[in-house]
Formats: sequence, C-alpha cells, structure tokens
Amino acid sequence: MTTTSEDVWRILAELATAQAELTAAQKETDKQLKETDLLLKEVSQQQKENAQQQKETDKQLKELGKQMGGLAAKFGSFTEGLALPSMETILRQRFGMEVISPSVRVSKDGQHLEIDVLAYTNGELNIAYIVEVKSHAREESISQLKSILQRFRNFFPEHKDKKLYGILAAVHLSSELREKILQEGLYVARIHDQVFELDIPDNFQPRPY
Repeated sequence: MTTTSEDVWRILAELATAQAELTAAQKETDKQLKETDLLLKEVSQQQKENAQQQKETDKQLKELGKQMGGLAAKFGSFTEGLALPSMETILRQRFGMEVISPSVRVSKDGQHLEIDVLAYTNGELNIAYIVEVKSHAREESISQLKSILQRFRNFFPEHKDKKLYGILAAVHLSSELREKILQEGLYVARIHDQVFELDIPDNFQPRPY
C-alpha cells in the first residue's frame, strides 16, 4: 500500500491535534495541581489559626478556672468565718465544750485530714464535736462529714475514748437533705439573720461515732 502525501499530511494533522490536546490537558492538570496546592496551603494556614485559637481558648478557660476556684475558696472562707462565732456560742453554751479550734489541718503517715471546726472537752463529758461548714450542702456533704468522723481517732488517738458527734452547718440546705442528715444522727445548723442556729427536732437523738 502506497502512502500518499495526503496521508502524511493527515497523519501530521492528527498528531498535531493530539499534541495540542495533550498540551491542553497538561495545562489543565497543572492548573488543578496549583489550585490544589493553594487549597492545601489555605487549609494548613486555617489549621494553624485554629490551633492558635484553641491555645488562646484553653488559656482563657484555665484562667477562668483559676478565678472561679479562687472565688469559691474566698466564699468558703467567708462562710466558715461567718459560722465560727455563732457555732462557738452553740458549742460552749449548748454542749459545754472547753476547747474550740477552727480550721484544723492534720497530716499523719502520708494521710491528711481537714476539719472546719473541732471542739472538745476533757472533763466529765469527755465529748468532741466536728463541724463541717458548707455554703451549699449536698448529698456528698453527708459522706464527707461521716468520713471525717470515722477517720478522726486515727489522727487524734488522744481523743479515742471520747464520744464523737458531727454537725453539718450550711447556708443553703434543702428540706429533703436536712431529713437525710438527721437520719444519719448528725446535727444540722442553718443560717438565720446571718447567725447559725441548730435546726433539729425536739426528739432528735444524735449518733455518736
């Protein structure tokens, strides 16, 4: 079969067309690659900005946590300070306590115990009272006070022969929680006109621990 000049020109034209299409496709691919690269750079930049924003948010949340913790500590200290004078009156006049110590902190064998108010007498009564002060009393407040009462003699063996009673003093306390506290044999003290007063029924029988 003889190849004519027309065949040669046709083949060359087809090759030129194919080359042009290939070049166009390559340009389109390069364009898409550039766009993809640009998009990846934008995503990377956005991720960096998001990471920086997250760091700033974490920093702000941490600072807010410190402020709230400090505020809670200040309010707790305020509540304890508010409770002390009236609780001291109750402990001395109502229960005959001789020694009243606020904010007792004890460490022994790597263990720690914190008591808001400790009161006791070494006379014929031979009794000790532990007062736990709360701005808002909750269910766990009962467990916390009972735990302190149960661990007390391990930290104070010199008081091991004393009868030990607990008082939960709270600024805010629901009626339901009050009943639960009394059922545990613990005294309840509530604030009235900025003074803590015992809030117990006439037939209340405290439980020694």
